[in-house]
Order: sequence, then C-alpha cells, then structure tokens
Amino acid sequence: MGILYLNVMYTYVIVYDAPVFGSHHFSLSFWNSSPQSKAPVKKPNWVIDLHKRQPLNEMETVILSINCASAAKIAYKKLFTQLETSSRNFSISYLISSLTWWLLATILSSSSSLYYSLIQLFYVLSSFPIFSWVHIASRRILKNTWINFRVRSCQILYWPIFLQENDMTSISCVEHAEKAALQRHSTWSAMAVDLVLGNLIGLGLLFNTGSVCSWIFNFAKEFTNDILRSGCLWLMGVPAGFKLNTELAGVLGMVSLNVIQIWSTLWFFMASFIFYLIRAIAIMGITFGATVSAAFVIDAITFATLHITALHWAITLVYSHQIQALAALWRLFRGRKLNPLRQRLDSYGYTVKQHVVGSLLFTPLLLLLPTTSVFYIFFTITSTTINSICMLIEFTISIIHATPYAEIMMWLFRRKRFPSGVWFEIEHYGKNVLNSSNDDFEDRSNTASNSRREEHNIPEKKPFLMVSNLRSNFLSIGQILLPHYTTMFSGISASSLTTSARGVLSGKRMPSKLGLDLPPSRPWMHMPLRQYWILCHDSIISSAGNG
Repeated sequence: MGILYLNVMYTYVIVYDAPVFGSHHFSLSFWNSSPQSKAPVKKPNWVIDLHKRQPLNEMETVILSINCASAAKIAYKKLFTQLETSSRNFSISYLISSLTWWLLATILSSSSSLYYSLIQLFYVLSSFPIFSWVHIASRRILKNTWINFRVRSCQILYWPIFLQENDMTSISCVEHAEKAALQRHSTWSAMAVDLVLGNLIGLGLLFNTGSVCSWIFNFAKEFTNDILRSGCLWLMGVPAGFKLNTELAGVLGMVSLNVIQIWSTLWFFMASFIFYLIRAIAIMGITFGATVSAAFVIDAITFATLHITALHWAITLVYSHQIQALAALWRLFRGRKLNPLRQRLDSYGYTVKQHVVGSLLFTPLLLLLPTTSVFYIFFTITSTTINSICMLIEFTISIIHATPYAEIMMWLFRRKRFPSGVWFEIEHYGKNVLNSSNDDFEDRSNTASNSRREEHNIPEKKPFLMVSNLRSNFLSIGQILLPHYTTMFSGISASSLTTSARGVLSGKRMPSKLGLDLPPSRPWMHMPLRQYWILCHDSIISSAGNG
C-alpha cells in the first residue's frame, strides 16, 4: 500500500495499492467514463473545478512514478535476494517445480524443433531446380495456402525469440512490463489455439472421411444438375415470363452446358482423389493448425468451381462491353463525347453517317440486352455465392489470427491487469478530520505549514484534509477485442463496398477476397537445429523464472 501527500492550500492524502506485475497497475487511457461507485451527495468545489478543466500532463508523470516505484523496488529486492534463494534450492517443492518446467521445456522444444526441421526441409527442396516448377505452380494454384503457411512458419521460427524478455526498460515500470508480457504471449497463444482447433477438425475428418466424401459427391451432383444445368435450360426458355432472344439464349445456354459437361467429366475421373484430398486437409490441420487447412479448403473450392468462374468471366466480358457500347451510342445521340483525361462529357458534333450507323447498332444491342442480362445475373449470383463462402472462411482465418487469446485468459482471471483510467473514492473531507492514527501526520503538516507561513508572512488558515483512495476502471472484453478487430478490418471501408456494388451493375466482377490483414511476414531464419532447440528451451525456462 502506498500513500501520496499533496500540500497546496489543502492537504490531500491519496491511498493506493502498490502496482505489482501480474496483479494490477494504473493507466490514464480512458475507455469508459462512467463511474463505478456512488458519488458523494455534495461534491466539493475542487472536484467540480477539476471536471471543468482539461487533464494536466503532470498526472501522467504521477501515474508513471507510481508504476515505476514498485517495479524498481521489486527488481532491487529480486537482485538483493539472489544469494538467499540458494538455500531453498534443495526444498522438495522447488525441485518439483523446476523438474516440471524442465520437462515442459524439453517437450515443447523437441516438438518445435521437429516443426523447424520440416519447414526448413520444404524451404530447401523448393530451391532445387527439379522442384522449382512444382513450387511455382503450387504457389499460383494454392495461393491462400502458401500465404497462411508462410504466416505459420514465421510464428514457429520466431516464437522463442518473442518469448524472451529483450526490453530492459519494461523492468522499471509495471505498465510497460504488462504490455511487454502481452506481446510476448500473443504469438505462442495464437499458435497454440490454432493447433488445438486444427487437431479437433483434423481428427474429426480422419475418423469420418467416408461420410464426408459421400456428402461432397451428393452435394456436387445436386449442385451441377439442379442448379447449373436446370438453370441454363430455364434461361434458354422463357424465364419468369420474359421473352428473350431465342438464338442468343440458345448460343449462351449451349456454351454453358458444354463447359459444365466437360468439367463434370473431368471431375468424374478425379473423384478418386477426393478421399486423399480430405486426408490431406486433416493432416495439414493436425500439423500446422486450422488456418492452413482452412486456406487449403478455399483453394480447393476455387479450383473445383473454375468452370463457373470461367463462364462468369465470359458473360461479364460480353455484358460489360454491351453496356459500354450502349452508353457510348447514347452519348452520340445527345451530341456528347466522353473526355477520359478530364473525366467529363464534352460537346461534339457528329456527322449524319455516324448517327445512322449509331442508330443501326443501338437498336439490336438494346434488344439483346435482356437476354445477356439474365445470363449475367444468373452466373453473378452463383459466383457471388461461392465467393461469399470463401470470404466467410477467410474471415474465420483472420478472426483466429487477430483474437488476443492471452489477453482474454488474463482478463478472465485477473481484470485488474487491464486498467482504464483512474478515479478517486473519497473517504474523508472537512476541517481537522483526523483519526488518532494520523496524529503524527497532523503534527508534521502543521509544523511545515507554520514554517512556510512565517517565511512568507501568510495569514494562518485552518487546515483542510482530504483522504481518498486511488481506484481504477477496467476494460471490458469488447474494449480489449475492438482494437485488434479494427486493425483486421482496416482495409475494408464503406466506399469500397459501394464501389463493388456499383461495379456489378456496370459489368465488373466482384472481388473474391476481403483483403483482411494477416500477421506480418518476417524474413526467413536459418539456424542449426541444435541451436534452435537450445533457444526454445532457454526461452521457456527464462519466462518461467520471470513469471
């Protein structure tokens, strides 16, 4: 417990609990301004004036001093008692604790070294000319998988470095030590949760591979027959009572049906690989986590629906050029011309021949627009549905990466480690309100005040005493998660969504990815296997000693 004395015109006594690493500290970052205790019936004038003023920078210095004083004391005591702890090394509890941490460090270091050797093996094989073309082709086909595999590889390579306490300035301040601890624990906690989820999903797929295969076959058959083929035949007739151009609808429908049939035939011969594909997804989930297996699912869905993407791209090309031609011909009739440099419409005098040719082109293009539009709408809806599924999986991957699991666990067990602003709980306020235990303090304050009055010829005033407790507000779980999720969605804005929606009407393709932020990629690290094992082992032992 600490006591802070402020002597100006009044005597303020502020009582606070000394900040301790792993327990609590103070912070001026205000997240919630609502008070957590009942205010007194009548607030003092100085409290009312304090709320009207802007916060002073000196308050930050006071809070920093409070957080640093306890940290320095604990660090000094830890250094001073190093010789005394040698006598307890032979106690049974200390030996059991040391042995437990040594076994845990050995197991984790060995498993991390196994991952490290596998990752380095893949990296070395990809550099050989024999496997270079396989590496390049796989990076283009399995783009999402490679990105998440790179993220997972960097986490495995760098987690022992992040776990070590390299910031010496954090020792002198409890608040800095807490922030440094959260940063150290964020990498390994995210990796651990991802691996746990990957093992759960992977084991479920391994034990139910047959049922998953049969479900995929049935879904693919129903999707191809009931949606794609039936939809194309429906558009070739009279969809929803609209009379379309029979010849153009027949051409577009027959091309679509032929592409669907060719792709279905190819997948019939590749159906035997579905069993091994599911096993590969399960093994990737068990080995590298749920994010890598989910990214592989996105790439598999993208490759499996390649014929829909091709048909959508083709009909989008036809529809967009038709819209652009109609817009240009409409400007011709109005005597306008698009100026792409200035992004405006300028006046332009067209000849009679140009008007005649424009009229001859405008009429058939306008009459054929409904037929093109219904095929464009059909394949846009189908492609958007598939892209939405991939975006949902991508969103799940980003949520797994962005969620601060270490902070959530610490918040559940000790909310005091997440302060959000300070407030004062007033205990006493008035004239000469002193308990018997504060007699010494009254004598000291009276002696000091009398000496100051004699020096400066200040008239004697009756002392006022203010005794208050320094308290902290605490962050809620939503306030902890909000900054991480805001960073994840920083690349998405309302303007980009509006632009995409307008682009669909003009014949532009919808984006197939959300563009969410992932953990940053880091340079590749080469280190001997034995040195990496020692690095992992020492980082765990050192973190256990600091904790």
